[in-house]
Amino acid sequence: MTKQFTERLRERVAAMWDAQMRHPFVRGIADGTLELAKFQFWLCQDYVFLIEYSRLFALAAARSPNLQTMTRFAALLHETIGTEMNLHRGYAAEFGITVEQLEHTLAAPATRAYTDFLLRAASLGDFAELTAALLPCMWAFSEIGQHLAAQPPVNHNRYATWIEMYSSGEFAELAEWCRELLDERAAGLPERDLQRLEDVFLTSTRYEWLFWEMAWKKEQWPA
Repeated sequence: MTKQFTERLRERVAAMWDAQMRHPFVRGIADGTLELAKFQFWLCQDYVFLIEYSRLFALAAARSPNLQTMTRFAALLHETIGTEMNLHRGYAAEFGITVEQLEHTLAAPATRAYTDFLLRAASLGDFAELTAALLPCMWAFSEIGQHLAAQPPVNHNRYATWIEMYSSGEFAELAEWCRELLDERAAGLPERDLQRLEDVFLTSTRYEWLFWEMAWKKEQWPA
């Protein structure tokens, strides 16, 4: 049986995926020991990220190769800005973060670099590059969520809702759909084009790790 392109990608980033699983921020979510201030910082940065990720969905809808794909990305855009952002605001409030604080969050250097890369790939690359750029976020969070959910539960873990959200079957289905979309676009491409897509995927994966690191260190602009 021929290996799917996304299987090749998963093997390529195995070490980076493992590094994310072992990151102290992720481990702190798993056992509930993560410093609250660091999680609050992550929530604010993730809010900024979601706004820019919504732009990515809008570009994906506009550049979709067919109506079915366009419809799915348009739905994702609507769900993100109409539902998920509201849920994020409500969840942040549980950790003492106001809507005003979220709206006035300055993107940290890693957040700005990651979102700028995503939007550059979506604007200047082809649709396959766009898909390769957005996939690591969905796929990695689904795997991390399922990995954490499989661990022995910790009593009174303040981050249990986070784990439940990202380990959900619905989120896993979204990641699988995006994987299938990339496999479809990669089918039959010459190796030079596959390498180009792999490079995009690798860059997004590296930014995923940097996003955890950014939140762990509460990264600020040096000037």
